[in-house]
Amino acid sequence: MGKLELKIPKLRQGSYLPSFLEPRRGSERALLAVVQEAYVKGVSTRKVDDLVQALGMSGISKSEVSRLCAELDERVEAFLNRELSGAWPYVWLDATYLKCRDGGRVVSKAVVVAVGVNESGVREVLGLAVGPAETEAFWTEFLRSLTRRGLNAVKLVVSDCHEGLRRAAAKVLGASWQRCRVHFMRNVLAYVPKGQHEMVAAAIRTVFAQENQDEGRRQWREVAEKLRGRFPKVSELMDNAEADVLAFMGFPKEHWPQLGSTNPLERLNKEIKRRAHVVGIFPNEAAIVRLVGALLQEQTDEWQVTRRYMSVGTLRQVLGTAPEVAAIEDKTAD
Repeated sequence: MGKLELKIPKLRQGSYLPSFLEPRRGSERALLAVVQEAYVKGVSTRKVDDLVQALGMSGISKSEVSRLCAELDERVEAFLNRELSGAWPYVWLDATYLKCRDGGRVVSKAVVVAVGVNESGVREVLGLAVGPAETEAFWTEFLRSLTRRGLNAVKLVVSDCHEGLRRAAAKVLGASWQRCRVHFMRNVLAYVPKGQHEMVAAAIRTVFAQENQDEGRRQWREVAEKLRGRFPKVSELMDNAEADVLAFMGFPKEHWPQLGSTNPLERLNKEIKRRAHVVGIFPNEAAIVRLVGALLQEQTDEWQVTRRYMSVGTLRQVLGTAPEVAAIEDKTAD
């Protein structure tokens, strides 16, 4: 199989794209809409201009673009505002940054995403928000928007070490917090000579091979003491992070591989970045929500038809006590 080059005729008005080349997936249509919007508003990059010309879309009108955007926005809005029914014992939070035009300037916008596992063991994207920065106030409002839609019974929040996010999660969700151990390891190795990386990493990984949380804590402290002479900064980091990095070990062992890091969300963020790379600079915040929201909706649809992320039986163990704690905490926080 090789490449097949097709010439697309140019029309005086509108554009001609053969039906078999039209985007089939929602995220592909959203990407096309964002590209067209940037083009017709005169704020596109050279890369976008070249793509528009190659697809024969240079004659598209502003009204056509507005209609397409409105149709996509309606679908994405319905997805992002749907009711979150049932219990959601685990929630992963992460952020990525995309460039966007705002008030005549190009700025970086924080794009935060929440993914949860429901009581049936199925993953879903819970929500999306775009803002100027990852402040505590921003995270607090985002999490409260999720609880207003029904998010409750959260037992563990998994995220990177962002103090504003951590405080917001404790205030709104009243859940335990798991610091991403992958990010923690990167932080540790920043204080270790490159030639010693594998030795230090291997020593810390022995902690995660323990059978339960008590054994994990004992091993953690033992490793910290062994490293203290040569790498005092590493031991200091371990002393301060023990409870946060080992929080996942207080939950069913069957869940440990999924709870130790934000890796599931980071893979999603890489796909967001890949799609966003085509656009380069988004014309406005609404365009970010349109493209990213469509991609997240597709991912949720795919998760609905794949095997459960976690078993129902083990999740019942987690939800066995105080299932309404998250909702109660948020009411008192106000």
